[in-house]
Amino acid sequence: MDGFFIIVIVFLLLNIALGLFRVWRGPTVADRLLTTQLFGTTGMAILLVMAGYLKDLTLLNVAITFNVLAVLLVIGLVQVWKKKKGETP
Repeated sequence: MDGFFIIVIVFLLLNIALGLFRVWRGPTVADRLLTTQLFGTTGMAILLVMAGYLKDLTLLNVAITFNVLAVLLVIGLVQVWKKKKGETP
């Protein structure tokens, strides 16, 4: 069972690495915004897998907090992006 958790965490870390490539490569701001949401979701998934492996409920609270912060970050970035483009909310 330990191997399963390691494989899942490595897969999720590769997902983040591909997201970093998307942030670097672009081509649009929307791609970068979606990638920030991907980072939050994948980070939460890693913490949830670690919580299951370590049987530590504290990591569940941290994962939920990270997810809420990731959503707020994306909302803020979209508002800044709209203001920069001259759109009214």
